[in-house]
Amino acid sequence: MSVNKIAPTLVAAAVATVLAAGSVQAANEASAAGTAKAAPPALAPLGEAPIPPDNKSTPDKVELGKMLFFDPRVGGDASTGCSTCHEPDQGWAWAEDFSRGYPGTVHWRNSQSIINSAYFPRQFWAGSASSNEKQAKAAAKGGVAGNGEDDIMEARMAVIPEYRERFKKVFGTEWPLIDDVWLAISAFERTMNTTGKYEVPLDKYLKGDKSALDEQQVRGMALFNGKAGCINCHNGSLATDLDYHNIGIPPNKRWEEDGLAQVTFRFEQYAKGQTEEGYRAAKSDWGFYYRSKNKWDRGKFRTAPLRYIEYTAPYMHNGVFYTLEEVVDFYNAGGVDEEGRTTLFPENKSKLIKPLGLSDEEKEDLVAFLGAFSGPEITMEKPKQPPYAPLFTKAELEAAQEEK
Repeated sequence: MSVNKIAPTLVAAAVATVLAAGSVQAANEASAAGTAKAAPPALAPLGEAPIPPDNKSTPDKVELGKMLFFDPRVGGDASTGCSTCHEPDQGWAWAEDFSRGYPGTVHWRNSQSIINSAYFPRQFWAGSASSNEKQAKAAAKGGVAGNGEDDIMEARMAVIPEYRERFKKVFGTEWPLIDDVWLAISAFERTMNTTGKYEVPLDKYLKGDKSALDEQQVRGMALFNGKAGCINCHNGSLATDLDYHNIGIPPNKRWEEDGLAQVTFRFEQYAKGQTEEGYRAAKSDWGFYYRSKNKWDRGKFRTAPLRYIEYTAPYMHNGVFYTLEEVVDFYNAGGVDEEGRTTLFPENKSKLIKPLGLSDEEKEDLVAFLGAFSGPEITMEKPKQPPYAPLFTKAELEAAQEEK
């Protein structure tokens, strides 16, 4: 075998090893040492949402999942459900810097939209859940989110006659089981996509309808793919490389000014296995570090998808930017906000982030193109919550006691 044939094999093996460690970015750098770096994937239309073989979709399961998604009884004190942080009229997210929190807390990260979540192999800003099912469970039980307990949530479902009927029809169980709650909610979420009647202008354009974008958006697309360099991370059908990057996002000042937010922040540091030194010193969200525990992953977060972005402000993991204009200005300045602030981990800042030199007109063109990632707003009337009902009458209870 020639050296030319051996070298690519060794490079591929090195890349596979690095990928197994969980860093796609590092793998790209290892590959570049032996071969020319490949161009990022082009933007592409969104296809059909994948359905996992262990959670097949049916109309009845989707309808049950919809009811559960909007039902706050799937949580700790029956006040905080999925829709509490993922409101239909707020981009199926929450339109503040930090998401809503369980009573007595505030959350510590921006709420991500559930739209198109079916396509993502990992969920949350740092990829801590590997499926919709695990995301639903983690959110419903998380201390600053749903704070639910399995037995309490399951018991609530048991004393709701309509849920007993629906769970038996969908899952064949005599009583609702909590793990089936996550299956049903996920089946519903997988129907919430920017396809069909909600198809975005960009997809229409990529499929051949050149009237779907106006002249300004076409100019913006050229900048996106070229001078602005957005395509390096926002690529493929989801407009994200699904990797984790430190792009220079500064800390949210709310942690300095809001006592409750500071308490939540410290709680999360503890809950995510932070070292004692890190717990005492941390002044910002360390992101992917909480999963990898590698210092070079501090300040890295998953590349946010751009689909449905028109409806999901504010932006970034901590909601520090409220408009797309602010986002473009941040990138144009090289990952620095208008006050000159950047990440507390500049040593990890991606080499892709550098001043772009965009003119005001070019920035306007780029913002206009970003609008092409959003189609019609996805709205929905919230279902009525089915009522509780006792499992037996007082007479039945008294009769059972007499029998004893």
